[in-house]
Amino acid sequence: MIKNDSTVSVRTKDLWTGYRSRKGETVISEGIDATLQRGELTCLLGPNGAGKSTLLKTLSGFLPPLRGEICVEGRAWEDFSERELSRTVSVVLTERLSVTNMTAVELVALGRSPYTGFSGALSEDDRHVVRDALAAVGIDEMAQRTVQTLSDGERQKVMIAKSLAQETPIIYLDEPTAFLDYPSKVEIMLLLQRLARERGKTVFLSTHDLEMALQIADRVWLLDKVNGLTVGVPEDLALDGALGRYFDRGGLRFDAAACDFRISHAIHGEVGVIIDEATDAAELRCSLLRKALGRVGYAAVDDAKASVVVRVGTEGYLVDGRRMNSIGEAIEAVNEGLS
Repeated sequence: MIKNDSTVSVRTKDLWTGYRSRKGETVISEGIDATLQRGELTCLLGPNGAGKSTLLKTLSGFLPPLRGEICVEGRAWEDFSERELSRTVSVVLTERLSVTNMTAVELVALGRSPYTGFSGALSEDDRHVVRDALAAVGIDEMAQRTVQTLSDGERQKVMIAKSLAQETPIIYLDEPTAFLDYPSKVEIMLLLQRLARERGKTVFLSTHDLEMALQIADRVWLLDKVNGLTVGVPEDLALDGALGRYFDRGGLRFDAAACDFRISHAIHGEVGVIIDEATDAAELRCSLLRKALGRVGYAAVDDAKASVVVRVGTEGYLVDGRRMNSIGEAIEAVNEGLS
């Protein structure tokens, strides 16, 4: 059996995932040995087709493992009854909600079903848990609104509140930011991080939001067909080259120092960029100018003898002696100078 550990919430040992049919087994991933820790937000990353959804469904109990072991809260997965599992693991799926004429508080209250029994009647303690869950995700003022009147971000908060009302130590989420605008993505990810840290939850989610995951996750699971599963904190995975191996490809490179991704632009010329004033404003202007030059295909070099030179000051830019007030104007002047 798998050994228990006071800090480990979930542990897998030689886990194989996939599907069984009358034609036999279809193996998606194999030999997965990993752990999820209490009080941490862990993100599952990997390219399309790597097997992320299959792994998440297996850990959630929607698919049986082909072989290997899953240990949850110190017990083998198969030793749990259905009710015990519903009180241990909650799952937030990525599908859009299709319910109508149900209020947010009624939907969140469904999270109490593992405790209410057949009747579904809520006790005062149940109602307190529901109110606490709504407040924890910041939507208590929306409690009486019907679900169809909520934005995508608000609906996702309702589903997270429902999982909190379920009072499980483990929360799994499948692409929880898939339908959200960028500010809402950040808000949801920070909310999940806070719930993990402040409430001691084990939060595990799959996502395609790579840069955000690397900024917020306590730990990352990297999964693909070639390399299998690699686990670590984002900065360690940057240092040992794992993130670069997984995601570097044509047009994209991983910047280990910044621990994020850069788009690789084709370079067709060099531009000298010189800072004339040692001020914070000039440094910022210079940094953004270099970024803009790279985007349009020029390499910024520290060479005052380049064929075109941009001198950067606190107030603006000089391109071969001509003053420009904006980066856009400077880029136009560079294009003219190199044409």
